[in-house]
Amino acid sequence: VDNDRRDLDISNKDVDAEKMSRFIRINELRLVTEYNPVTAIGVMQSTLQLHLLLITDKMSPKHPDRMRRYRVAAELFKGKILFVLVDSNLKSNERTVSFFKLKKSQLPALAIFHVPDEEQDVLTPDEVSVERIQDFCNRFLQ
Repeated sequence: VDNDRRDLDISNKDVDAEKMSRFIRINELRLVTEYNPVTAIGVMQSTLQLHLLLITDKMSPKHPDRMRRYRVAAELFKGKILFVLVDSNLKSNERTVSFFKLKKSQLPALAIFHVPDEEQDVLTPDEVSVERIQDFCNRFLQ
């Protein structure tokens, strides 16, 4: 995950195929996956059924700080929610932005999406903070 090594402790005898499979599944994805034509299929076929999209302008001077906070929040929900970055400047992402009925003036936005039933919610915060992301995700999970 993001060039950070994680090891499964197999010194105790209670590691079975299910625990090993869960460890691999949780750690096989980046904390934040950038959505583009190459990654779209993998995102949609992920075993994680809940996706949180940060729809933002990657060219914004605030982008590095937003991404730092988004990654911190992603760590809190690892294995529960797939965190996805959607660059609003890419023409190929216009359909994704319009799917959530958002306009450029409303960005950055957080959009949470439950794949099986297409339930969704959108938050257009003034600032993307770890606390806002955490509260938004927890409300949706409830």
